[in-house]
Amino acid sequence: MAHQQLALAVEQTITQPGIPQTVRSAGVTFARHETFYPRFGWLKKGFDRASIDSEIFLREDAPVRLGVGKNMVRSIRYWCTAFKLLQDGQPTEFGRRLLGQDGWDPYLEDPASLWLLHWKLLEAPNLATAWNIAFNDFCLVEFTAEDLFYQLCEYRDRVAPRIAESSLKKDVSCLLRMYVVQPKKAQVSEDSLDCPFTELGLICTAGDAQHYRFCVGQKSTLPSAIVVYACLQHHALTGSPAKTMPIANLLYDSGSPGLVFKLTESAICEAIEVMARRWEQIRLSDAAGKVQFSFEGEPLLLSEAILDEYYQARK
Repeated sequence: MAHQQLALAVEQTITQPGIPQTVRSAGVTFARHETFYPRFGWLKKGFDRASIDSEIFLREDAPVRLGVGKNMVRSIRYWCTAFKLLQDGQPTEFGRRLLGQDGWDPYLEDPASLWLLHWKLLEAPNLATAWNIAFNDFCLVEFTAEDLFYQLCEYRDRVAPRIAESSLKKDVSCLLRMYVVQPKKAQVSEDSLDCPFTELGLICTAGDAQHYRFCVGQKSTLPSAIVVYACLQHHALTGSPAKTMPIANLLYDSGSPGLVFKLTESAICEAIEVMARRWEQIRLSDAAGKVQFSFEGEPLLLSEAILDEYYQARK
């Protein structure tokens, strides 16, 4: 049932009206960000305006009402949709819970919210194919922009050969600007400001400005609650009725917390142990020498309860 629901969701995403065929061919999505990474305040602004008027992004005066250029209007709409804050211009339940007037973190002041949004960006149905490939399928830890571009080309050639290389290059550039802290410029402009997602420390330069590295290991700003939430969400997506999952699956499966957050086994185990001291439904077990994540109850309900408890404790 879970796989059927996922397939239906992906099909609905692929066939959304208004998405150019060249960037959604064969169920992939490239370069819909208009070359803009998500700026500070964009997600909140887009969500709030859409909460008042679900067709705000289609209005002729949208640039005036949003205070940005025409291309940025399309970019804000894309990012709000890709992060699962909006769907068809309407606020989602997740969007309301996070950014609503009485939401968990309306102004994204808690770094945990950026981690949560990063998870939602890569969650199915995925509207950022390059991001999905980079975090889940790209095997190199140290790499160049060209390495990532060639990986996208290989995927493009297999799945959607009509997509232009220029779209792939735009995605590589946008992804790196989104996560890598940029050298400071003497003259400050909006384009010179770092994206808020650089705070996650997921990708950094390696030796020089042309080489990059995924930062694998413990993340100081990533709460244990978000890790365990992601573990439960990932398990639910598999459709398995089992109440256990090997830690190896949480490390190496496509879409797993280990890959999405770039965590080590010890980092995942530590997060589970921390939450197990607060939630009796969660535990770390050892079966025949294999460490497993175990839980009681329905994983989606438990994950939402953990997330809600985390944010309520922060208020």
